Amino acid sequence: MRPFGKVSLVGAGPGDPEFLTLRALRLILDAEVIVHDRLVPSEIVNLAKKGTRLISVGKRAGFHPVPQSEINDMLVDIAMTGQDVVRLKGGDPFIFGRGSEEAAELRAHGIRVEIVPGITAAQGTAASTGVPLTHRGLATGVRYVTGHRKADEPLDLDWASLADLDTTLVVYMGGANIAEISRNLIGEGLPADLPVLAVSRATTPGEQRCLTNLSRVATDVEARVFPSPVLFVIGRVVELATDVGAVMPEAVGRVNDKVKVLHV
Repeated sequence: MRPFGKVSLVGAGPGDPEFLTLRALRLILDAEVIVHDRLVPSEIVNLAKKGTRLISVGKRAGFHPVPQSEINDMLVDIAMTGQDVVRLKGGDPFIFGRGSEEAAELRAHGIRVEIVPGITAAQGTAASTGVPLTHRGLATGVRYVTGHRKADEPLDLDWASLADLDTTLVVYMGGANIAEISRNLIGEGLPADLPVLAVSRATTPGEQRCLTNLSRVATDVEARVFPSPVLFVIGRVVELATDVGAVMPEAVGRVNDKVKVLHV
């Protein structure tokens, strides 16, 4: 009987193919099967060798064509045939990527799991906008929170603890609920004019940015019609933003020129 295959939970980074780690790229190049999310750009998925089976299980807010339970079952079933699988996720698989749920299911079936971290959206946004997540005198810490709950359940965040002027708050997937988020943070004492940077599709050629403040962020983002995913950086560090109106230069294709190095 053929032994079970291995599943690698791989972070694809925030979008720009050049933010892939070398380990992530090696696994993509060698994969027999790649199960990938919507947030992984085609330029990364298409790095796979000819003959690799590509399976899209992309989700977006309010539209989950492949429920998480079915993704878990799919990974188990494929690995049980003896094939090695790359589960390719945007950002980092353990930061709002449900990678830990998939890992638990796989391990429960005796399947080996490898975790390959990726640059998460907050780090990519910081790099492309020049906004540090911490900075002496402005922010002594940073917190990542999700602005969206499954099945549109109400947000149950600890607003009092999040309303800390000395901490940078990064909100993932918060586009639909940013009005509620900003209202609650102001209600817990954060100043209405605290700067906020909203970034759509960070690090990609389609990146869009909006520099605003806590009282105006919902109105300003709605007026811009930002495509998802949108990430919000809230805090005094936003004062250090550089060239906010700029758009990322074209990044597509640069990785392909370097792939051959990994075959040496």
